[in-house]
Amino acid sequence: QLQLAESGGGSVQTGGSLRLSCSVSGYPGSPFCLGWFRLLPGKERERVASIDRDGDTKYENFVKGRFTISKDSAMDSANIKLYLQMNALKPEDTAVYYCAAKRFGWPTLDADSWTYWGQGTQVTVSS
Repeated sequence: QLQLAESGGGSVQTGGSLRLSCSVSGYPGSPFCLGWFRLLPGKERERVASIDRDGDTKYENFVKGRFTISKDSAMDSANIKLYLQMNALKPEDTAVYYCAAKRFGWPTLDADSWTYWGQGTQVTVSS
């Protein structure tokens, strides 16, 4: 059973940076993907970035060139640290950010197909 826990949220001004961390434990014995999602007020949860089982990354257009997803160990490690480096932050990046894991297949945009979730961490960007 995968377990995820985020940390590193906070408040910054426009143009600032934050790094989110997610502790991932409990390797399920089969390939899985990792990703970051965010929930803006009044909106559906949206994918921000993902890493697939081969280590390939994807970013949504609204964060490309500003955010970087990375991890510190192989996907079959017992414990993994997943990161989201966020630079050039904008007020519209204000949201609760979640790390998530998806067993089987490849990363999808649909949050409902991701099985495991952290508790979320608030990021607030002021103008």
